[in-house]
Amino acid sequence: MDTIASLFSFITWPVSWVIVQFHKLYGAIFGPDTGWAWGLSIVSLVVLIRICLIPLFVKQIKSTRNMQALQPKMKAIQERYKSDKQRQSEEMMKLYKETGTNPLSSCLPILAQSPFFFALYHVLAGIANGKTIGVINQPLLESAQKAHIVGAPLAAKFMDSASKVESLGATLTDVRVVTAIMIVLMSASQFFTQRQLMTKNVDLTVKTPFMQQQKMLMYVFPVMFAVMGINFPVGVLVYWLTTNVWTMGQQMYVINQNPTPGSKAQAHYLDRLVKSVSAHGEVRGKRRRAVVQAIVAKGPDRNDNERKFVTTLSKQGFAAQADGSVVKSDTAAAEAEGAAAPKRQQPKRQTKAQRQSGAAQQDDAAAKTSLSKDSSETPDAAEKKAEPQDAKPKQDAKPKQGKPTAGQARAKSGQRKGQQRPKHPSKK
Repeated sequence: MDTIASLFSFITWPVSWVIVQFHKLYGAIFGPDTGWAWGLSIVSLVVLIRICLIPLFVKQIKSTRNMQALQPKMKAIQERYKSDKQRQSEEMMKLYKETGTNPLSSCLPILAQSPFFFALYHVLAGIANGKTIGVINQPLLESAQKAHIVGAPLAAKFMDSASKVESLGATLTDVRVVTAIMIVLMSASQFFTQRQLMTKNVDLTVKTPFMQQQKMLMYVFPVMFAVMGINFPVGVLVYWLTTNVWTMGQQMYVINQNPTPGSKAQAHYLDRLVKSVSAHGEVRGKRRRAVVQAIVAKGPDRNDNERKFVTTLSKQGFAAQADGSVVKSDTAAAEAEGAAAPKRQQPKRQTKAQRQSGAAQQDDAAAKTSLSKDSSETPDAAEKKAEPQDAKPKQDAKPKQGKPTAGQARAKSGQRKGQQRPKHPSKK
């Protein structure tokens, strides 16, 4: 580690200068020889570096999303040119160039931090060995050696011997307890950061080897940091724990405000957006309007979360516009009311007794209706009913010969055609 740190000695002077400037500030508040002054100086160094790396962090997010979107195409190229590795590499590079994706962009924040990390390690190693380095002169060196963080010197390590720890004014138990707690926190924060990325901010509809690789790294990185942590000085552990916590908070903010399309985080974000539109009747904020505008522009290419968002807006009586705003839509409101109308319930099945009693009641009602009609008839109608049947024209007793009537035809339809066999004498 010392050899690697010496390779970045060119940046040791700027790192030591920044730490000394912050130490002057915090030393005036907490005292120059306290662990608070030196510890907060290291924390402030981390914050300053991470603020400068925000553009690289944004580029890393975009590159990671582009890589996720390209995974199906990359897999197709690998299957197509399975036997020709050179052609496979050429097609991959061509795909990266066409889409403007750089696979190394996802590693930019870590690569950019590496010089500062090893420079800080070089400074703390010099403090532990009693050597002035960079801007840190002899008085500052003695002050840093006296600084303890919860009983552990800044330059002490988990694997240091008891004699070396005692020379720094501490006990081996205090150093190992403090470093062990910091290593656990450092590994846990790294695991939570990676898990948060995999469970909330990944499009789960796309199953690719890239996702399996990220899932493996979620378990590998914490173990790797735990193994390396036992060789880090306490000051470096403070640096790495601070940068992990910063990364976790920064990633949480990005997931909540700019989630990956198709992920669980996008579903939660769009739910919050619908609630905001329902409460205020408009899309508030430039970023939110840009999100709505992008969803409207996708048209039929929207994912499930975006289609649900548009449908929910319609049920609330709003229609998303191409400029990212929303307007009240009477059509959408009518459709929402129609969708919310209660369904017609089927009548309950009645028993046989209930059906019989209902039929009897209907017969009684019909009888009463007929009686009321009879009572309401005029006298002339009653006289017509009372006229004798003799007033009707008489009909001949015998029908005319010739063509048989319909009744006779029906009566003979059951008889056999042709000559009939005479009946038996006993049946006459």
